[in-house]
Amino acid sequence: MRRKDLVVVGNGMATCRLLDELVSRGARDRYNITVFGEEPGGAYSRVLLSKVLAGEAPDSIVTKPQAWYERNGVQLVSGTSVARLDTAARMVVTDGAAAHRYDVAVIATGSRPLVPPLEGMTTAEGELRPGVFVYRTMDDCLRMRGHARAGDNAIVVGGGLLGLEAAKVLSDMGLHVTVIHVAKGLMNAQLDQMGGDMLEQQIERCGIFVRTGRTVEAICGDEVVEGVRLDDGSVLPADMVIMACGVRPRVDVARASGLPINKGIVVNDTMATQVPGVYAIGECAEHRGRLYGIVTPIWEQAAVLADLLTGANPQARYRGSKLYSRLKVAGVDVTSMGSVEPELESDEVLQIVETRKCTYRKLVLRDGRLLGAMFVGNTAASAALVQLFDRNDPLPADPLEVLCAGGGVGAAAQGERMVCNCHKVSESALREAIQGGACTLEAVCAATKAGTGCGSCRSEVAQMVARHAPAEEPPAGCIVAAG
Repeated sequence: MRRKDLVVVGNGMATCRLLDELVSRGARDRYNITVFGEEPGGAYSRVLLSKVLAGEAPDSIVTKPQAWYERNGVQLVSGTSVARLDTAARMVVTDGAAAHRYDVAVIATGSRPLVPPLEGMTTAEGELRPGVFVYRTMDDCLRMRGHARAGDNAIVVGGGLLGLEAAKVLSDMGLHVTVIHVAKGLMNAQLDQMGGDMLEQQIERCGIFVRTGRTVEAICGDEVVEGVRLDDGSVLPADMVIMACGVRPRVDVARASGLPINKGIVVNDTMATQVPGVYAIGECAEHRGRLYGIVTPIWEQAAVLADLLTGANPQARYRGSKLYSRLKVAGVDVTSMGSVEPELESDEVLQIVETRKCTYRKLVLRDGRLLGAMFVGNTAASAALVQLFDRNDPLPADPLEVLCAGGGVGAAAQGERMVCNCHKVSESALREAIQGGACTLEAVCAATKAGTGCGSCRSEVAQMVARHAPAEEPPAGCIVAAG
């Protein structure tokens, strides 16, 4: 039987996961797989870009080096942009007019940074002027790192996760950092006003200045960036400006190919577009009117599509995802899941605010079950709560016990508490890996995949390694002092 040609457009995190799912299901027996990626080299974890900005080697976040593609029979065409699909002829057409045949095509082009058209931001040629950066790719981080100097003033436009992440790294590098955010509270897509306020106070304690409810109108300076002008007329000094104003789905290839587009590429429960043989997953895909920009839903989409393409489960369907995020934002632990505000008059809300510690815990309940929750600072109970939320299990009779829990909630915390929600790695699985000989953080992550998704659980995995890894035996002849 002739193997079909499967082409994936894009080589980001959605593609990376899809390839893992395909290979694990024996897709090489059915398909010749080709991946087109705009960036040079293999896939890397975009959620770990802050490590590169902070000075670590780019290879430290590469998840699929060139050797992986060769070993698994995947042809990687890197540094190449795809212009469109000729869906009638089933050909992928690159910007250089080269054509590549496909039987099945998957578009996983992700998203692009949203860059508002500010006065003074671009050159006459339409490029970002020197000193202005977006925060999206490895090259972006390397350019920012090359420009940043201790003692400089940096303005970060955007108080979401990426903006705050960049702000913390630049502050740690010795820059004076100010975050400008249009909403009245930081991370307003995940947090309510109180949560945003508590996060702001914790971040300012780190030496990062925050201006909420303000917009940047212009970037000042002639030859070099000298400052930014805000909507209230004030001017803040700046040697560099980082735009982190959110993202938009990349639909250029889909639009040029004649695929139906709304906010993203419209797909059904099989991740198929309305054009036969063409699928879409990840941040560029719109499913049931919804876009997803976090790891877990995208990986669930990849698993469904791999099941269908390989025949492993012809009945697999993607029905949407419950949203939850466990993050470390500028050094502050933050968890958000579900609805952060009540939707019905009968919904209950429980909150604990510790103003001195700048911590905040909130539950939104409906009929004894968790509709949503958020934690800022004190996230001890969040891992177990994610499981209760995901399974729609009832909460204890006194839900206040949940907010005051030190690290577990009933059965959810016994043995099978999930530490890594991205890969569904439980506490017991981590203990087994450690007892089986994985005695370092990197070894445990490699053995279980914990910490290789969004990365927010790595600190907890490291703590488990420290607690459970066997102590090294001292060399013969050494004297071990007590006390």
